[in-house]
Amino acid sequence: MSNVSKEKSFPVYNVTFAHGAHTFWHIHHKTCQILIAESGRGYYQIWGEEPHELLPGQTATIPAGVKHWHGAAPNISFQHIALMEQVEGIFTEWLEEVDENFYKNLK
Repeated sequence: MSNVSKEKSFPVYNVTFAHGAHTFWHIHHKTCQILIAESGRGYYQIWGEEPHELLPGQTATIPAGVKHWHGAAPNISFQHIALMEQVEGIFTEWLEEVDENFYKNLK
């Protein structure tokens, strides 16, 4: 019996958001995304849920196929590491902007 393992690609992205910068709503198809907060203060929000604050050392897992956004808090920069396994057929679907009035009212 052969114990052959397939090599997997699991790139690591170090992402910095300037004060008030954040993504549009989007969906990562066919893979989850793991966010590891490094510095500053940020948020992520899964569609249908309230926003979740992210502070250094905290993590968030966004399931595959789930609409979400993430980025800096309105008044501070934010840095996170993003991990997503590179699987066949993976793609990101970019959607609408986050409502700016809602976003600016985050503490």
